[in-house]
Amino acid sequence: MTSTLPAAPWRLFSVEVRAVRRLSPSFVRVTFTGPDLDRFADNGYDQRIKLALPVPGQRGVHLPEGPDWYARWRALPEHLRSPIRTYTARAVRPQLNEVDVDLVLHGDGGPATRWARRVRPGDEIAILGPNAAYEGNHGGVEFRPPSTGCLLLAGDETAVPAISGICARLPLHARGRVLLEVPEAADVLPLATPPGVAVTWLPRAADPYGARLVGAVVAAADELLADRVPALAARSVAASAGQPVDDVDVDRELLWEVPDPFPAAPLYAWLAGEAAVIRTLRRHLVAERGLDRRAVAFMGYWRQGQPTPS
Repeated sequence: MTSTLPAAPWRLFSVEVRAVRRLSPSFVRVTFTGPDLDRFADNGYDQRIKLALPVPGQRGVHLPEGPDWYARWRALPEHLRSPIRTYTARAVRPQLNEVDVDLVLHGDGGPATRWARRVRPGDEIAILGPNAAYEGNHGGVEFRPPSTGCLLLAGDETAVPAISGICARLPLHARGRVLLEVPEAADVLPLATPPGVAVTWLPRAADPYGARLVGAVVAAADELLADRVPALAARSVAASAGQPVDDVDVDRELLWEVPDPFPAAPLYAWLAGEAAVIRTLRRHLVAERGLDRRAVAFMGYWRQGQPTPS
């Protein structure tokens, strides 16, 4: 008798580049195609995926096979180990066997930036993404807002693809603010949102990371908590006063906490970007503003001066 193994939440997709489009000085959109991308689950929002890139000097990606492929990949010598980086599925078109991924062109010269600067149609890589054959929760979607209250979405350029994906799926009745710090004014991109969600782009120019974002988040939180839902906000702040906030060492630890939905929150904040900046924003919202920590999702996507994690 032949047994059929249950579908796994995630699977590897062998893909090639169908198109490359430069969106702005700091963003490039890569469209991938592959024979089985019709089985890539279209979960929307900030769905995380991983791109496995070619080893320098090689065409295509050769990853170990089997359920223990990741451990075997980690065990490979560095010069034989395909770099793996985390991104967001910006758009999924199963009927066309296509997935779009927006990449940020950092100046750090890392393997992902080098690949993104020279990528051409026909290039081959692999994507680790959600398997449509799996009927449960795939994981990797961190946007989990409550059913009431306003939204505050904020991040730097590394969070722009995820926030764009979130905005594309927001219901028409959604209310809140979107704050996006980007390297320069030419990086401002079209972003569709419901009528009640205002978008503010914050070109950083020569300022340090977070210089524009921190002040904008402080002001937006004051506005949303005080003006839009004052009674509920007051109760939330009173109930949350004095709650402890762990001061994460972002040089040694991953800054990442995604709470389950908290239905009574007057404000739900989703924050992602450079870890030290996100730590500052989290401290303000939770420790200083008194927002319930169960209503703040924060993710340190990267740390300035350190290699990007796989």
